[in-house]
Amino acid sequence: MQWKSRTLLMSGGSRGIGLSIALAAASRGANVALLAKTGEPHPKLDGTVHTAAAEIEAAGGRALPLVGDVRNDDDVARAVEATVEAFGGIDVVVNNASAIDLSKTDDVDMKRYDLMQDINVRGTFLLSKLALPALRESARKGRDPHILTLSPPLNLDPKWAGEHLAYTMAKYGMSLTTLGLAEELKDEGIAVNSLWPATLIDTAAIRAMPDGERIVQAARSPRIVADAAMAVLSGSAAEGSGRFLTDEEVLREAGVLDLSEYSLGAPEDRLVPDIFL
Repeated sequence: MQWKSRTLLMSGGSRGIGLSIALAAASRGANVALLAKTGEPHPKLDGTVHTAAAEIEAAGGRALPLVGDVRNDDDVARAVEATVEAFGGIDVVVNNASAIDLSKTDDVDMKRYDLMQDINVRGTFLLSKLALPALRESARKGRDPHILTLSPPLNLDPKWAGEHLAYTMAKYGMSLTTLGLAEELKDEGIAVNSLWPATLIDTAAIRAMPDGERIVQAARSPRIVADAAMAVLSGSAAEGSGRFLTDEEVLREAGVLDLSEYSLGAPEDRLVPDIFL
């Protein structure tokens, strides 16, 4: 399917991995709608939905910036409706919005627990659910619709629950949405998959950590996730659904064997692995 005729709706995307995926789609000529909370500049983080939209347009795509909260039913419904109205349909949904708190159970604030559940799990479920009519229409037109969620493999090694139970439950809830929707939609021509980085990725959240500028030297650029996402989303919906993929796995299957171009400084054997793997 030619990207010039495709429409992608993403949650989040003002910065980081989400923005990289949006720009990769835009560079191929796609229409990109972003539903994100950051309508005004954040005191600690670069980028708003409007600056992201400007970058998307500059990259060659058409942008629709939508200020809203993925936790809010009305905001998500309006985002789906506005995307269909602006671009005539939806072919790809990317569940990118996510909150993180790696605190142990004793220490996690229940407001943070609720935030992670609401954004990660409920937001992923809600956006996917409300986009289904448009995705079914895309399937009827033979446009290979996809839902792609940035969530990890369902690794039931107790290590990951023990490390950060609240966050693990929230991310695995996103992955369970992939597993369930793939089965539910298996006869409808809609592919549903998850994608996760094999290594630490350079993001604003990492750089904001103590010693973050040093830590990201052992990370990869968000471009590796974006390139992997494009490889998955460019494939036929019939090629596979219900998969839990890593960026490395996708790119190697696509014939990209040298991944060093994505590294920020450290040699390949010194990169920090991501969690859940």
